[in-house]
Parts: sequence; structure tokens; C-alpha cells
Amino acid sequence: MVSAYAELEHLMRGRLGRECLYVPSCRFGLYLALRHWCAPGGRVLMSPVNDDVIFFVVLAAGLRPVQAPLNARDGSIDTAAVPESVWQGLSAVLTTNLYGNPDPAPSLRAHCDRLGIPLLEDAAHAVGSESGDRPVGAHGDAAVFSLSKHTGAKTGGFLAFADPALRTELAAARDELLHPARLSAELAYLVRPYAEATVRGLRLVRAARATMRLLGMEERAEIRMPLRPGELRQAVTAAPGLAPFHSWVRVDMHDYRLAPGRGRIRRTTRLLDRLDTTLAAHRAGTATLLDSPWGAPGPGPVQPLFRVPLLVADRDAAIAALGGRRITTGYLYDPPLDDYAAAFTEPSPAPEAARWFARHALPVDPRRAEEVIEVLRASGAEPATPQGPDGG
Repeated sequence: MVSAYAELEHLMRGRLGRECLYVPSCRFGLYLALRHWCAPGGRVLMSPVNDDVIFFVVLAAGLRPVQAPLNARDGSIDTAAVPESVWQGLSAVLTTNLYGNPDPAPSLRAHCDRLGIPLLEDAAHAVGSESGDRPVGAHGDAAVFSLSKHTGAKTGGFLAFADPALRTELAAARDELLHPARLSAELAYLVRPYAEATVRGLRLVRAARATMRLLGMEERAEIRMPLRPGELRQAVTAAPGLAPFHSWVRVDMHDYRLAPGRGRIRRTTRLLDRLDTTLAAHRAGTATLLDSPWGAPGPGPVQPLFRVPLLVADRDAAIAALGGRRITTGYLYDPPLDDYAAAFTEPSPAPEAARWFARHALPVDPRRAEEVIEVLRASGAEPATPQGPDGG
């Protein structure tokens, strides 16, 4: 299996210019990075508009999340709004690069260097995005990437790091955490694309989801998974460790720490080899959507966003209108983490911009840009505009 890993790692190393270690999922890679670069008990600055799984990974590493103020237009970390009292005492900074919009990595790198702490980049949404004329993932001490997003592999990822001398140590730590490959899981992974295509072709998506809910297999009835604070407090006392947090960290990806079989690796390699074509389609659709009334273009070149966060006044109505055309909307992160899990995190010193963005951001697939614009225009969807520095 080493040779199969090596081919994937070679492809990503050539793209990023850094040492890359294959991991079974981005969340697994992030846990590995946090355990290596941060001592338990430390405080980690992160975005409050993020997947709750990432929040639980930070807790699983024995760390205290600290929520950062955000830019209300794109959900990036607003470094200027972080008070010096928050910077002091941090153990690390974790970027999100939400939907592929880069966090201000050069500025965050400067703060981390000043404080002597690591910068860790979550680049799950940001393969192909750039910040400061460098790829996202090339600024931090380490970065984690997902192969579930742009490539559509729905498995796998990378831990990239600046110091190649760490490879042996990190690979050993990865292998110790991995669960052995299972034939049943490999067969289910290999037939999944065909089963999903059949469900879509027969227009049975709603029926399939209803069946999953009936069988208790639907893990998210709402945008955020159930917090279960009593159980979570017990898990926090047992940190660091993945086992106490398994029921939270596994949500949406039960194979997140499973060693891959050969079929899974071969399929992932084929998809990664086509990434440039995929990124071109994402970049073209992103440009179209950002030029629409609901777009919020930022400075610099257009990025190949994984999802484009349109800003819509009535998001629920827009989601319903898109659903009528079989355009699903996912990757919503509302409410912000400090509202969702207040007892388990330090709150943002300026939370309103994050709340505004989480309430109005409508993340859509840029490859369906023309359809999305047509539906929003026909439905009369009104754009939302942040008011003032906090987007209130």
C-alpha cells in the first residue's frame, strides 16, 4: 500500500510544493496535526462559521476552541478585530478558508510568528485557492486537505507540512491511529457512485432520505448535529483521544479513520488526476455567480470556490426555490459555533458579523451557476448586504 499512497502524495506534492502525507480524511489529518503541534490544554483560534465536526476534532485533541471575529462578506477571519488580549495565550491559529475563500494567511502567519505559535490551515474547501500569491496550505506549519470535496472522491485527504524531516514521525502517528481496512467498507465505497446515480436518475432522492430517517440513519435533522452536552462534558474530561468523541467526529463519514483498500486508492488517484479540469469549471462558475446580484466578490483573482456563498435576504425561501429544481443546498453552518456550543468554547469578541453571514450565506455549486441564477431571479430572491463593519 505504500506505493499506492506514494502516487497520491506525489500528485499533491507537485501541486503544493510541500511534503504531503495521505490520510483517510481531512478530519483525521486535522486531529493528527493538532496532536503533533499543540499540547493538550491549549487554546486555538478558529472560525465560528465552520463544520461542527471540526469543532469536535479540536475538543478531541484536548484543546479549547476560541472563536474569531469574521468578515461578514465572505466568512474569513478578521485579524484586525482580534484583540491583543485574545492573541496572547493562544497555542495555535486554525484557518477555515470557508467554501474556498482564503483566510488572510500572510497576516495570520505574521501574528503566529510574533507569538511563536503554529499556523494550521484547514484547506478542505480550498484546493486550488491562493492567498498572498501562494497556494492555500503553503503558509502554515501544516495544512489539511480533503479529497471529498472538489475531486468528489468522498474519501481521503492529505496532511501537508513545511518540514520534510517530520514525515517519518507523522506517518508513524497516522498508522497508529488508523483502523484496518474492511472488505465490506471497500465494497460499499466502490458501489456507492452507481447507487447514487440510480437514485438521482429515478428521482428517488427524497424517498431515500425519508427511508434513512425512518431507519435512524439520518444523523442531522438540523444544520448542526445534536450537541448532547452531558455526554460531551464526559468526553472532554477524557481528552485527548478520538474514541470518546467518535459519535460526533464520525458524522457524515463513518470511514474517517479507516485504512483504504486498493480499489479506493485507485479511484481516488484517477479523480485527483482530473483536478485541473474540475478547478477550471469551479472557477468559471464562481466568476458567473460573483457577478450576480447576490454575489460578494472580494479582492484579488477569482478563486475556484467549492461552493459560492451568495448573500440572500430570505435564505430559507431561496433554498426551497432551488429544491424545486432539484438543486440541493448543503454546507450550511448556522448558528455560529459560539452560539451552538457556548459552554465548550470561548466566544468571539465581535460575534455579529459571523451571525449575519451564517444567517444569509447560501452556498451553491458553481458548476450549476446559470441554473441557480435563473431560479433566484424567477423566485424574486432579494440580495442581502452587510451593514457596517459587523454586518449587522
